[in-house]
Amino acid sequence: MTVIGNSTSAFYERSAMDISALRARAESLQSQIGSGSKLARSSDNPVAASRLRSLARTSQLSSVDASNANLASNDLRLADTALSSFAEYVTRAKELTTQAANGTLSASQRANIGTELLQIHGDLVALANSKDSKGQSLFGGQTSGQAYTLDVSGNAVYSGTASTSDMPLGDGQSVKPSLTGPEFLNFSVVGSPTNLMAVIKGLGDALKGGVADPAAAARAGLDSLNQGLDTITTGQTLVGARMAWVDLTNERRTTLSELRSGEEADIGGTDIAATIAGLQQTMLVLEASQASFAKLASLSLFDLIR
Repeated sequence: MTVIGNSTSAFYERSAMDISALRARAESLQSQIGSGSKLARSSDNPVAASRLRSLARTSQLSSVDASNANLASNDLRLADTALSSFAEYVTRAKELTTQAANGTLSASQRANIGTELLQIHGDLVALANSKDSKGQSLFGGQTSGQAYTLDVSGNAVYSGTASTSDMPLGDGQSVKPSLTGPEFLNFSVVGSPTNLMAVIKGLGDALKGGVADPAAAARAGLDSLNQGLDTITTGQTLVGARMAWVDLTNERRTTLSELRSGEEADIGGTDIAATIAGLQQTMLVLEASQASFAKLASLSLFDLIR
């Protein structure tokens, strides 16, 4: 014959354990609602916790790439604005040179045009020494100083590096945030290398009496100015293409970020509606269990045999 023992102490222990478990479940559900996460610690779901950590690291790296993209975009906009100013100066220089090519002008009038061309030369040197968003040389490549300096004759000399460093955009993609001065200022005239600032200074000096026939020098300089303007236009096209590339990588980064957010919500996020329903159910069971325990605990064998 089997005897089943159900002592009073065992009854109390089991009841306490059951009620404690229900309370712990309710507290867990309340915590999930408050924090928005259903994983309080990694041991709750090691696989899910590992994936969430991986997604978090990817998001951190993405934020660094986004910061780089913003810097690159800012510098490219600065370069684009500067190139537009370069084009305006060259257009003005062409107008002045066209006037100077007119054989009816006096030497004094050509000298005045030469003075303005030399002023434009100085403005171009200052513009070529523009700074980027970090205060570094915008057109000097990787140099921290000025892109152009003036020699003893007043000629602009490039003092930057040969290329601009790449700015990483993530996923192995990168972009050059600007151009070097020679990339849009240097060109060749009848096979001879020159640069835009040298052409304009040469025209200014010539019109101020530096050559025997200033009008002929002006006519010859028009072709050089046209080539210089074409080189600037090419630079603007290149900068615009880089800006579009940065925008494209930003759009892709935003899409991937949204996908990561969705995955994080699926893996570790709390389903508020379902969790609230579970909490209400748990609280109902807890209240019923406590009421039942109180009722049973108040019973006494003497009440039955009285």
